[in-house]
Amino acid sequence: MPAFVNLDEAQTIFFERELEHRKAQTYDVVRAPLKAMELIPVSTDAGAGAESIVYEQYDITGMAKVIANYADDLPRADVKAREFTARIRSIGNSYGYSIQEIRAAQMAGKALEQRKASAAARSQRESWNRIAWFGDADHGLQGWLDNANVPRAAVEDDGAGGGGGSTLWINKTPAQILRDMNDLANGIVSLTNGAEVPDTLVLPIEQYTLIATTPRSDNSDTTILEYFLRNSPYINSVEWANELKNAGTANSDIMIAYRRSPDALTLEMPVMFEQFPVQERGLEFVVPCHSRIGGVLIYYPLSQSIGEGI
Repeated sequence: MPAFVNLDEAQTIFFERELEHRKAQTYDVVRAPLKAMELIPVSTDAGAGAESIVYEQYDITGMAKVIANYADDLPRADVKAREFTARIRSIGNSYGYSIQEIRAAQMAGKALEQRKASAAARSQRESWNRIAWFGDADHGLQGWLDNANVPRAAVEDDGAGGGGGSTLWINKTPAQILRDMNDLANGIVSLTNGAEVPDTLVLPIEQYTLIATTPRSDNSDTTILEYFLRNSPYINSVEWANELKNAGTANSDIMIAYRRSPDALTLEMPVMFEQFPVQERGLEFVVPCHSRIGGVLIYYPLSQSIGEGI
């Protein structure tokens, strides 16, 4: 007669687990990209010990004129200076392992779980990204989008209803969308008499997708984006960022044209992510993590412009 093997509950669970196929790859929760450090030039010049960042801005004054041979009333030329100061703040968090986690990893011959360290680094990067875009008024940190000196204005509407039409790109023709993008970039050049020339345009992801997939016309195989990049005299890069959605007046979507250069703006990061020696706290071993941030400094506000309502 056949023989039967009876397994208790623990043995059954072990047997079932032995028949499982566990994938080597893990499928972690996917988070939105943090693009501030990609779009804003990063400066680490201040150094770890700095408490604030000071920069000076100089301008020339005076004029010259035609004079007589013996003139002694020569017009005076001079230089005037303004000083700006930005505070630097610390960002901190930590991660840790219990004594049992360490012993279990040692017994199994495995390295300690690295996801805790990665989580600590990611949360700090999220904090940097948030401050870079929106600042932190409570701690005196300036962000890119909350700088009052950067010009901003609503884009033109679509002309429907006698001037009371929609400014939203979803309701506009390709020609009207191209007009909005060119007006924003060209306006910087016009306002500064050519002293500032933008090279980058940043859009919310929905508007970026719209221009990247919509033909310029019904009988064209060129998209709005391709046509714009080929024909704009100034813009050579169009990017997208989630943070521009609902970032304008009355939660409107915005776009930014700017000169992407450390001479125009910087995200100040005197200290990037660092981990300190392990600290023993009861039955846990904690790793403190730290960074330093000074916000976004915009040295030439007229090197960029914001269009609202797209």
